[in-house]
Amino acid sequence: MGVPVKRLGRILRSVQAFGRGLTAHPKAAPGSAGIGLALGGGFARGIAHIGVIKVLEQENIPIQFVAGTSVGALVGAAYCSGLSVAELEQVARQVRFKHFASWTLSRYGFASNQRMIGFLNRVLKVKTFEELRIPLAITATDFSTGEGVIFRSGPLIDPVRASCAYPGMFLPVKIDGRMLIDGMLSHAVPTVPLRQMGAQRVLAVHLKGSWMNGDGPRHLFDVIGQCFAIAQKLSSDTWLRAADLTIDPDVNGFKYDDFERTADLIRAGEVAAREALPEIRKWFQSGAAEQGNMLKGNIPQTAPAPAD
Repeated sequence: MGVPVKRLGRILRSVQAFGRGLTAHPKAAPGSAGIGLALGGGFARGIAHIGVIKVLEQENIPIQFVAGTSVGALVGAAYCSGLSVAELEQVARQVRFKHFASWTLSRYGFASNQRMIGFLNRVLKVKTFEELRIPLAITATDFSTGEGVIFRSGPLIDPVRASCAYPGMFLPVKIDGRMLIDGMLSHAVPTVPLRQMGAQRVLAVHLKGSWMNGDGPRHLFDVIGQCFAIAQKLSSDTWLRAADLTIDPDVNGFKYDDFERTADLIRAGEVAAREALPEIRKWFQSGAAEQGNMLKGNIPQTAPAPAD
């Protein structure tokens, strides 16, 4: 008797996930830095994340966890699904606003990001969190309550769409009966989810900067973007406390839809990441020193309290 089609599909997915696990990034050794990478939002400016990842890979800095908000969720999902840096760069060079949005008329916004479904189906190498080669968290915000929502299991595509649902521009995305919008409102830079995942060190990539030049906003979307920038700054205490180090690519002067400036944005990420490398390397030096002390039996002892 043949194996039912649905059951056969589950078996094949399990085998594929196992195979990807064999080629995934190595886990951090005991005492070394289990690094989590937090990718913040910023629409087209998020292409700078690729430059950061490029440098980390070139310098053999292992990433054990990734969390993404808005465009950071998109880049994070693509990278964790198995895209190489070269493939990420190729996608970034080709992508345009039209691949994400279709104009509509609604009280919730001016565009739907339904087109992202087809785009993500083409780009992502896997379609569920469980199949990813690196554990990933994606953030969104409940439109009704303002509560932060973190996705770490199940299908990938709708959580990425929800995290990218820029309020005022894109319609909310409904998941399990909840209307969800951009994760930047609740997790501007998703460092806290990384701590919850077990990251020992958290590297935050913050795409800060004004959305306006000296002439003021060009249109409504610049107004919304500037409001986001203000909200990010006011809420920075929360995500900064959970970060060990913050990388700030210089994305001032880039517009929300500057997809044609891919090379410049990737370069901005590379420059900022290279500036941070000396501090990142210290994490591994301190981890190696702790391991050496453990092997020699030189475990630091708490000093005895002074006698009364």
